[in-house]
Amino acid sequence: MNGEREVLEDGRRPARGPDEAVGSHAPEKPVRRGRTPGVPQNAAAARDAVVRLLRERFRGRREEEPAEVVVGDALLVTSELVTNAVRHGGGLTGFTTEITDEGLLLTVSDASTRPPVTAERDPAVVPVGGYGWLLVRRLAKRVSVTYLPDGKHIAALIPLA
Repeated sequence: MNGEREVLEDGRRPARGPDEAVGSHAPEKPVRRGRTPGVPQNAAAARDAVVRLLRERFRGRREEEPAEVVVGDALLVTSELVTNAVRHGGGLTGFTTEITDEGLLLTVSDASTRPPVTAERDPAVVPVGGYGWLLVRRLAKRVSVTYLPDGKHIAALIPLA
């Protein structure tokens, strides 16, 4: 299966046996790595890369430009995926952007084999944070997670129309 594992609708992976629980996982400790060429150092740099790609793609074609709200959605998804990779994924190990016929394809890689987590919420408590994965799944047309022995790739397709 090329290191891929099934991902449930809520972003979790099914258990492989009685010793592997399904549900929330504690974040792994960050792995300190040297800077990888071509990989943004933070979410702001990743957003800048997306803006540059969109400007280049739609330069001189004003009638085809995506609406501001669509660009905002793309930048929010970028921020969430990169921030989660840095905070919870052991560090950002890869980042690519591509415009396809279907939209903007973002691929963010990190050093963790743990799945993205959607936290259970108590409606009586006003939480701080924990909505990133929900936002990504809501704003993206398609999201996939590919698990590898040394981390994972998350690909999100954001429609530009």
